[in-house]
Amino acid sequence: VQLVESGGGLVQAGGSLRLSCAASGSTGSDTFSINAMGWYRQAPGKQRERVAIITSGGGSTNYADSVKGRFTISRDNAKSTLYLQMNSLKPEDTAVYYCNLVGIHIPWGQGTQVTVSS
Repeated sequence: VQLVESGGGLVQAGGSLRLSCAASGSTGSDTFSINAMGWYRQAPGKQRERVAIITSGGGSTNYADSVKGRFTISRDNAKSTLYLQMNSLKPEDTAVYYCNLVGIHIPWGQGTQVTVSS
């Protein structure tokens, strides 16, 4: 299974971005649809942290306190794609964003860079 993140970029504080994560490979769609998925981020000099998670069916979500009320995670199992809508962005949201399974991680993708200017 391969995970490919996209949608990052440079945005001013207060702006919005929508990230996507596509799962592919011979077992990509099956692996994606039966697992809880999450968005993670890693800022320079910091450890990777979990930002948001969503259950396999999309019925339940959970967010880090730092993004609660600003970010929304969603998924489309038919397209094997995970999304992260990010609103009211802050400079402290600057990081490389990754997606992965929750719990047992598969190899990380290349991530997508999000840079928020003040």
